[in-house]
Amino acid sequence: MAVIGSRQQLIDYCLRRLGEPVIEVNVDEDQIEDKIDDALQLYREFHSDATFRNYYQHQMTAEDIANRYVTLPPRIIYVTKMFPISASFVGSTNMFSFQYQFALSDFHTLSDVGAGGLSYYDQMRSYMELIDMKINGLPIINFSRRQDRVYLWSDIEDGQLQAGDYVCFECYEVVPTPEAIAADPLNRGDVSTIYNDMFLKDYVTALIKEQWGMNLSKFEGMQLPGGVTINGRQLIDDARGELETLRERMRLEQEEPPIFLMG
Repeated sequence: MAVIGSRQQLIDYCLRRLGEPVIEVNVDEDQIEDKIDDALQLYREFHSDATFRNYYQHQMTAEDIANRYVTLPPRIIYVTKMFPISASFVGSTNMFSFQYQFALSDFHTLSDVGAGGLSYYDQMRSYMELIDMKINGLPIINFSRRQDRVYLWSDIEDGQLQAGDYVCFECYEVVPTPEAIAADPLNRGDVSTIYNDMFLKDYVTALIKEQWGMNLSKFEGMQLPGGVTINGRQLIDDARGELETLRERMRLEQEEPPIFLMG
């Protein structure tokens, strides 16, 4: 079978698995759309293949400074850190600054094998970075996922961050759907095969089966021509068993392990 590359292709695939066109699947199109949205929400929440690490750059405005927060695109669901606003004393590029001269003074050790050479310099850099972390630390932020906002604290309070400055966040974004890529005016040829994911195909199929059973359960016990009796309850039970198994396997096999923070 060809790679599923669109929402409609996923719908057609799931309906074929449930019996169409041999059997009519009594589920409305809007109900199917809702089930795909539900599956995508669960998939992006827990599946390791649904998100990727990225870096988001933003130029601060006067409104951002007054609000003390930055509004992020909805595609960003986690923010792990914000990079320091000012250069640290081990990374400054201003040759007239104390930080730059302090770092430059160690370069003579690179050519002196007796003084330790590159290994000594690497140890010194690590030690200096540790001091920088202890003294300056990382910017204090608070990410509100349901508001799509990153609240900034220390850098605004002490005046280091001004309108026109750039900030950069390390974040996790959801893998976009083909429809989202096509609607993005900044898209430069990105592609997505999210609908072809094995878990997503199985999960959407089970969700549609559950909805099919719920629709048929309204006519429980009704006899059709030929003596056939409608049994929507059996479809519901089968579908829920499949959904439970799929969720358990995803959480055990495909979910990223939790990140433990110490400090």
